[in-house]
Amino acid sequence: MHIPNDRFYVDTHEWVLVEGDIVLIGITDFAQEQLGDLVYVGDFSEANHVKAGDAVCIVESVKAASDIYAPVDGEVIEHNEKVTNNPELIQSEPYEAWLFKMRPERMADVEALLTAKAYQALI
Repeated sequence: MHIPNDRFYVDTHEWVLVEGDIVLIGITDFAQEQLGDLVYVGDFSEANHVKAGDAVCIVESVKAASDIYAPVDGEVIEHNEKVTNNPELIQSEPYEAWLFKMRPERMADVEALLTAKAYQALI
């Protein structure tokens, strides 16, 4: 299983990619494999400001529904409509198909998340 080194990870199986002062959040290849065939991405939180651990959206598969959590405190600035309209993208491109973008309150909180090596040890 491929785990890119260019991002950070959360023990709830989200990945976090830094792009300047914003971050993109998606779910890991491991998570999408565990879920099975994805059929729905949505129910995005109406809150613009979220705390680490707050549910931001839901991903549903034929097996289960799973909350996707904010990895850090910050402002949710965009949802990926492409993935909402085509959940299968997460399975074909788990590390390109981001779910939402955030502007973190503190970038140091992002840098304190799991590295690829630490996430690999977790799973």
